[in-house]
Amino acid sequence: MKEIIEEVFKAEKKVSVILKQAQEKASEIRQSAEKENLEKISEAKQKAREIIQSAVENARKEAELIREEKLKQADGEKESILNNKDVIDYLIDNICNIILTTEYDKDGM
Repeated sequence: MKEIIEEVFKAEKKVSVILKQAQEKASEIRQSAEKENLEKISEAKQKAREIIQSAVENARKEAELIREEKLKQADGEKESILNNKDVIDYLIDNICNIILTTEYDKDGM
């Protein structure tokens, strides 16, 4: 009977050692997986940063091109208006008519 109990204790010790080893192995696997996940998340964040920076840079360049195009267009229109004496005369006449026809409060002046 004593031998059976000793065998049971030995078996329990073996099981305890095996269980402890399995727990340690599981812990190592879990830590390794967590580390791998953190690395993948970090890589994904870095790629997202690069994509965003690239998109912002492209948008800035495109906005600058549009700005330059609009400035050239405005300069062209300005030159066209300034070179057209009839348009200038028309605008001056309109401004003068507005001033002359606007009623104002004499007491306020």
